[in-house]
Amino acid sequence: MSEPGPVLAAALLSFLAGAISGLSTWKRPGTARVLAFGFAILGSLLLAVAGGLALAFPTGATWSLPLVTLFACTVRLDPLSAWFILTLAILALAVSAYSFGYLRPMERTRNLGALGFFYNCLLLGLALVFTAANAFLFLSAWEVMAVTAFCLVAFEHEKEETRRAAVVYIIMSHAGTVMILAAFLLLAAFAGNMDFAAFHLMASRLPPAEQGVVFLLFFVGFGVKAGIVPLHIWLPDAHPVAPSNVSALMSGIVVKSGIYGMARVFFDFFGPPQLWAGTIVLAVGVVTALVGVLYALQEHDLKRLLAYHSIENIGIIVMGFGAALMFRTLGHANLAAIALVAALYHTVNHAIFKGLLFLAAGAVVQSMRSRNMEEMGGLIRRMPVTAFLFLIGAIAISGLPPLNGFVSEWLTYQALLAGFGTTNSLTRLMFPIAGSLLALTAALAAACFVKAFGIPFLALPRSDAAANAR
Repeated sequence: MSEPGPVLAAALLSFLAGAISGLSTWKRPGTARVLAFGFAILGSLLLAVAGGLALAFPTGATWSLPLVTLFACTVRLDPLSAWFILTLAILALAVSAYSFGYLRPMERTRNLGALGFFYNCLLLGLALVFTAANAFLFLSAWEVMAVTAFCLVAFEHEKEETRRAAVVYIIMSHAGTVMILAAFLLLAAFAGNMDFAAFHLMASRLPPAEQGVVFLLFFVGFGVKAGIVPLHIWLPDAHPVAPSNVSALMSGIVVKSGIYGMARVFFDFFGPPQLWAGTIVLAVGVVTALVGVLYALQEHDLKRLLAYHSIENIGIIVMGFGAALMFRTLGHANLAAIALVAALYHTVNHAIFKGLLFLAAGAVVQSMRSRNMEEMGGLIRRMPVTAFLFLIGAIAISGLPPLNGFVSEWLTYQALLAGFGTTNSLTRLMFPIAGSLLALTAALAAACFVKAFGIPFLALPRSDAAANAR
């Protein structure tokens, strides 16, 4: 079977069934936990199959969903969509399986039916964002994703910190949505309809002023969701206050919806852009990576530290996009391909190792009842498996060989350093500067994770909770 359409439809139906089962069993939290996250696992497996088929047999065909709406609900699995669907499937499968044990202690204190409902709706919204074939469906799915993520961030709403973080997130999210909507409307005015197929290379045929406006609207709008500096203010507050399984999804894949939007716009809607566009994207990526890791170095809140490293890694991905855009403009298609491959590979790598780190941190926080690393210590004796898995994630995110983070960062280095030798304008100086700052970022990340692993897991317990952790 080489047709991913029916498999994708089955995955979407599984998430819908998980959402309905969560609502229908909200008075029976144990049943809600099993049914909602069981359907999430099934949907994730089906998504993985659909993404794999679309990558193996790239047809680019579109399918219509049987929904009664005012616009066409068409989906498409081209290679870019399939790559992000596969990333979503890998992370959602791991998080959903983790949730069975993680949520069991909450059965007497939390409405797990509501959690299961919003969790499956989030997965459904993300799947539709990555596969939507027109702007109407994309924006509808984008709003489903934003609102369900808000509800999940606000799950422990009795805490003032949680309510404040959720409100900041939803305000920032809708501000970004307004910019994305404006950019789509400008494109649609020239294309004559809202289909992504009609937008292909359309942006590059706009007059220069309109082209620049559309580019910046998309970059800022999607940049809010991705968490680029200075639009990152919601991210370090929202990720730590959410349940740890939700934090893993938020950090691993929800922020990647912004990355997907950039990739779709930059490399599908635009041809080679003006040089200033790629220069801005590269510069913002460098600043985002460096600022993220510097803030992380100052943190003693374990989950907040991991959230700042999400900003750092988003910066690395955006650096790859910026370099690819500049190489396209300068006529170096091979170097543009290397930079784009590095960025997309780092996208899936970050989802995997950041998901691992947040799930391990969730085990620590659930046992300790605290996110403060200064109250931990000696946990490697009480939680050896968690410590080992956290160490693997720490090595990967630090970009150390032989793990996956090293490979994608090394490809980014190669693209940036090759740019210095193949371009002749003053912009050539940006490539070695960006490469050296990427190296500095990686060194600081390694130093940060020496702290993030050493303080909680090594030495002696610093509190009774650490001494009695299990």
